[in-house]
Amino acid sequence: MTNNKYTKQNLQDTPLSVLDLVTVSQGKSPANSFHNSLDLARHVENFGYKRYWLAEHHNSPSVASSATSILIGYIAEGTSTIRVGSGGIMLPNHVPLVVAEQFGTLESLYPGRIDLGLGRAPGTDPITARALRRNVLGTEEDFEENIMELQNYLGSPNEDASVRAIPGEGTNVPIWILGSSLYSARLAGKLGLPYAFASHFAPNYLQKALKLYKESFQPSKTLQEPYSMACVNVIAADTNEEAQLLASSLYLFFLNIIRRQKDLLKPPVENMNSYWNAFERQTVLQQLYYTFIGDSSTIQKELQAFLNDTPVDEIMVCSHIYDHTARVRSYEILSNLVKGNKS
Repeated sequence: MTNNKYTKQNLQDTPLSVLDLVTVSQGKSPANSFHNSLDLARHVENFGYKRYWLAEHHNSPSVASSATSILIGYIAEGTSTIRVGSGGIMLPNHVPLVVAEQFGTLESLYPGRIDLGLGRAPGTDPITARALRRNVLGTEEDFEENIMELQNYLGSPNEDASVRAIPGEGTNVPIWILGSSLYSARLAGKLGLPYAFASHFAPNYLQKALKLYKESFQPSKTLQEPYSMACVNVIAADTNEEAQLLASSLYLFFLNIIRRQKDLLKPPVENMNSYWNAFERQTVLQQLYYTFIGDSSTIQKELQAFLNDTPVDEIMVCSHIYDHTARVRSYEILSNLVKGNKS
C-alpha cells in the first residue's frame, strides 16, 4: 500500500496538458480541424504544456479523431518536444498486437515522446461498436488481460516468443489507464500504472476514484508512486463576459449529446435560454461540473480551489471553443498562470 497523505499543490507548479477531440466546427471540414489541431499543438508546446493527447471517437460528425494513432503521428511530426499520445485508445475496439505495433512504430519514430492511454468504453454508440468487429460484451477481465498482453508486447524483447510486436518490443511505451469509474481506478492501482480520470464529462466519481487509486496502488517496474491526472474543461478569455460567450459552444455541444443529436460544433450564442429548457440546463451543467470559465483571475482562483480539494499531480485541459484563435488564446492565458505571471 502507498502512503495516502496528500500534499496540496499550487497551480503554478502543476503540469498542464491538452486533450483534443479534434472537433469539427460548423462550416468547416475535418481537414480544417486537423490543421487547427497541429497549429494548437505547436502553440501549447511553446506555452510549456507537457502532453497533447487525442481521443478516440467514432460515428460522430463533430469529432474527427477516429484514426487516433494516425493523428498522433501527424501531431508528433509537426512538433518537437511535447509528449503526444492517446486519451485514449479504446481497447475493446482493437487487437492488442495491432495497438502494440502502431505505438511501437510511433515510439520508434518519435522516441521518448509517445503516451498510450487506454480506455474500455467503445467511444461510440452500440451499433457502431458492433461495426468495429469486436466483442461489445467483453468483461472487465478482458480489459485487464488485454492491458497485460500489451505490456508484454511493448516490454523486453523475447526472441523465443511465438508472437512479437515488431516494432514495439523493447520500446516500453508508457501506458496509462483512463476511466470515469471506480473500476478503472482500482485496476490502475493494482497494475501500478498512472491514472487519468475523465472528469471533464463524468464528474461524479472523481474524488472517490482518486482516493481508491491511491489506496490500491502497488508499485510496479514502471511506477513506484501513484501518479494521477484529471481532465477538466477550461475556457479562458481576456474578460469574464467573453469567456461566458465562448462557453455557449461547449453548452450546445453537450446539449446535442443529451438530445442524441449529431451536429457540428456551433458558434457562440448570446442567450442559452433560447436553446435549452430548465431540465436540459441542469443536466448539462451537472455533466460539466468541472468546467472553469472566465478571465485570468477567475481561472486562477477556481483552478487553485480545485487543486486544494483534488489530489492530482497533473491537469489535462479540454476546450471546446468554436473560434480557433480564441482557443489558442485560452490555452495561452492558462499557461501564463502556471508560469506565475498573468497575461
